[in-house]
Amino acid sequence: MFNETSTLVRSLSYSVTAVILILSGYFLSKFFASKKIKQAEHLAKELRETAQREVEHRKKEAELAAKDLMIKIRQDFEKETKERREEMSASEKRILQKEENLERRADLLEKKEKDTNARLNTLHQDELVLKQKNEQLEKLIAEEKQRLQTISSLTPEEAKKILLSRLDEELVHEKAAVLRKMEEEIREESDKKAREIITTAIQRCASDHASETTVSVVSLPSDEMKGRIIGREGRNIRALEMATGVDIIIDDTPEAVTISGFDMMRREIARMALESLITDGRIHPGRIEEVVEKAKKEMENKIKEEGERAAFDLGVHGMHPELIKLVGKLKYRTSFGQNALQHTKEVATLMGLMATQLGLDPKIAKRAGLLHDIGKVVSPDVEGTHALIGANLARKHNESEDVIKAIEAHHEEVEMSTIYGVLVCAADAISAARPGARAETLETYIKRLEALEAIANGFKGVEKAYALQAGREIRIMVNPEQINDETSIVFARDIRKKIEETMEYPGQIKVIVIRETRAVEYAK
Repeated sequence: MFNETSTLVRSLSYSVTAVILILSGYFLSKFFASKKIKQAEHLAKELRETAQREVEHRKKEAELAAKDLMIKIRQDFEKETKERREEMSASEKRILQKEENLERRADLLEKKEKDTNARLNTLHQDELVLKQKNEQLEKLIAEEKQRLQTISSLTPEEAKKILLSRLDEELVHEKAAVLRKMEEEIREESDKKAREIITTAIQRCASDHASETTVSVVSLPSDEMKGRIIGREGRNIRALEMATGVDIIIDDTPEAVTISGFDMMRREIARMALESLITDGRIHPGRIEEVVEKAKKEMENKIKEEGERAAFDLGVHGMHPELIKLVGKLKYRTSFGQNALQHTKEVATLMGLMATQLGLDPKIAKRAGLLHDIGKVVSPDVEGTHALIGANLARKHNESEDVIKAIEAHHEEVEMSTIYGVLVCAADAISAARPGARAETLETYIKRLEALEAIANGFKGVEKAYALQAGREIRIMVNPEQINDETSIVFARDIRKKIEETMEYPGQIKVIVIRETRAVEYAK
């Protein structure tokens, strides 16, 4: 009995334990399941929030991109609109200018017609008055003859002699008065005709003028090219400045480099060399010197082409090649800010027009106008005025006497002996007097820089001298065999004293003497 009871208790305890264990397992599994569900829900919530943030972020990026695109499109549209407006404005100005020219020509024609009619009326009236005077004179002669025959005992022959002597005296006075009047009319008519000829020539030769600047801008493919142009420790840019004699200005201007220099030819050589280096991509001091030498040779061809183009445009043929080159070099010179070649072409055109109206040879006139300023190209190296130098050059290269005399007389340094000299003088004054054609300040500035270089070149041992920084600095390359390191200091001081004694300038001028020794060998 006791055993059965203990067995029953034991089985009950097992059952209770099993039930407890089952219940514990159920509740534990439910607890862990709920915990996992909460974790899953939390994770899902985080994923939803992350996805939502990502969506909002991408939405904002898309909106910003769309805004940038709209801004760019708007800027492009505004730029294009502005360019079209400028083009339309320029076209309108040209049309208005042409209309004004046509109106002026119509007014001139109308005025000429009125003057002609008035002159014809005056001549008709003078003819009527003269006819009346002749009739009165004949009547007076008949009356005088009758009176003389009545009151005197003179024969008709004697009376005729007396009348003729009186008539001769009266006619002398009338001739003098008529001649005086005719001289005044001829003088007025000639002045008026000269004004008409000059006015017509100016109207038919309407040229644009712009003052030449002292800088050129070279476009770059990217801003990274600026670092390559400068080179390590600035050796590339120094080599380029020393080889060309200009200032290379690299600033914050995007994708652009500025070349500064008063000499237009040096500036053009530097621009050509720099563009060639940028295109080639190889930029180092040795390559820079090669490219600059090549650019100088190309410049010679370019000068020749400019001279040939100017002669061809004006219809001037058969000129000596040296004169063609001198004409081409005028493109890279200015006179009071006015481009010398443009001024020369305009003078030649004006002379051709005026010569045609005066019945002269327009070919000789254009030739004299084209060559009248060639002396300016060589005047820094030759003594004398540019008019006389130009005449000597024309004589040396077998130009006609009319052309030579016109060149040497166009500034009245030599007495004018041909009508072509008068035309050159008039056309030169007309071209220079156009509004905006010349600016005296720029010419004075360039002359000061040329004088600064001339002082340095006057010292023995100087190979090259370049005025830079708007005349605030002069760099002088000396011959290392003649000037050593010790004497270069004294050399710089002597140049500084010479500048102070002979020049007037604002501020101060920095004198730099550069002595460079090179050893060159070729491996074969």
